[in-house]
Amino acid sequence: MRSARREKVFGPGHAVPLDRNAKIRIQTYAKAWSAKHRQPGQHKGPITRAFFEVLQALLWSFHNSRDGRCFPGYARIADQARCARSTVAEALEVLEWAGLLTWQHRIARAVVRQRDLFGRWSSRWTVIRTSNAYVFRDPQPQLAGVSSAKSENPSGTQDQEILDPVATPAPKSDSPLECALARFGAAVATKVRIEQGADG
Repeated sequence: MRSARREKVFGPGHAVPLDRNAKIRIQTYAKAWSAKHRQPGQHKGPITRAFFEVLQALLWSFHNSRDGRCFPGYARIADQARCARSTVAEALEVLEWAGLLTWQHRIARAVVRQRDLFGRWSSRWTVIRTSNAYVFRDPQPQLAGVSSAKSENPSGTQDQEILDPVATPAPKSDSPLECALARFGAAVATKVRIEQGADG
């Protein structure tokens, strides 16, 4: 499940803005994927209740809907999801395996003091890892020729502009789950457009 080489970045890292509807689609996809991959003895599948709460904490407590930044530390995620740090680490591995998110290692330069061979203190620059920058995948592909609309139920900071979800690659034709979820996403989008037209 783990990537062979995790990208390291200075600063906030890659960020993808998501509106409220995109976050709900991600949660819906998580439940469907977990049910599809449920093994004997598993209650809800690979994405357990605790893992789902980690996902919810990342989406709703830490992800900035406007600029897409999301880089909390394990301790903050664990506190928000009410679980252990080890559970956060396990959850992230499973959520990445499910294609819901990925992350980069955020790094920064820092000065450290140390003694040399003669016992004298000296300072040197080093690079330290600070946290992960999380990026989520909206399971709904952008529909061709459909103009996007702002959500009527904005999330995040009050009065912020909600950006449309970023387009994702079309599902692989050999994956029944991906095809089913793409159809589900298209049906949801059609329903939303019909409701918005009726309200107008």
